[in-house]
Amino acid sequence: MTRRDGAAEALTLSDGRRLRADRARQVADVLRRQVLYGEFRAGPLPSEADLVIEFGTSRNTVREALDLLRAEGLIERCPGVGTVVVTEKYPHGLERLLGLAETLREHGEVANEVRTTGLITPPREISARLALPEGEPVVYIERLRRLNGLPLSLDLTYVARDLGEPLLEEDLAHNDIFVLLERIAAQPLGLGELTVEAVNADPHSAATLEAPRGAALLMVERLTHLADGRPVDLEFIRFRGDRITMSGTLRRD
Repeated sequence: MTRRDGAAEALTLSDGRRLRADRARQVADVLRRQVLYGEFRAGPLPSEADLVIEFGTSRNTVREALDLLRAEGLIERCPGVGTVVVTEKYPHGLERLLGLAETLREHGEVANEVRTTGLITPPREISARLALPEGEPVVYIERLRRLNGLPLSLDLTYVARDLGEPLLEEDLAHNDIFVLLERIAAQPLGLGELTVEAVNADPHSAATLEAPRGAALLMVERLTHLADGRPVDLEFIRFRGDRITMSGTLRRD
């Protein structure tokens, strides 16, 4: 075999591995969606042989796809049982302005662990977002949110003082802040400005959420306005990335 023939063979093998890896990612994308939407909640995933037939691909490709989902912590192999879902993700819609308990009510019980509350002087940026004079105190609330007993999110909330102080007199462990704000303000909430980004868990977030330090989190920054347009509630919500998925419907005008 000439050097040129050897190089061509190596290139062919490399192309084959790349194509298989691409196909494995495609299979993993389909299976991931099925896992996230609870299609395998009642039992194990189909066998490798069944997946080969379903996707019209090779067993090695199916195994690579399952390895990708296993590395994400979504599935695991149980001897005598098969491949099962180990982490259920919960869907969080982005179409409506709802509190977490309102959004996830159908998926189980949301419990609030109130960790810190009080009146603070916020950073300048927080004041600006809430349209408050620099140095004006705001109410700060830190909560750990659990769904079905498992840590789901760490919520850091800043509320304008006139609404926040009455809020502190309420039962924050068993009530949604949005519902309480509407009652205190005597008007409905109007709109929320939302930013979502991926961040790594800092030591405090990791310890609170019982996640590895540096684990992937979804951070939602949400500024909520009353119906009259006044901004009153600024939240920084860190979700465990392995327990939440966000989706919405987009229309092109």
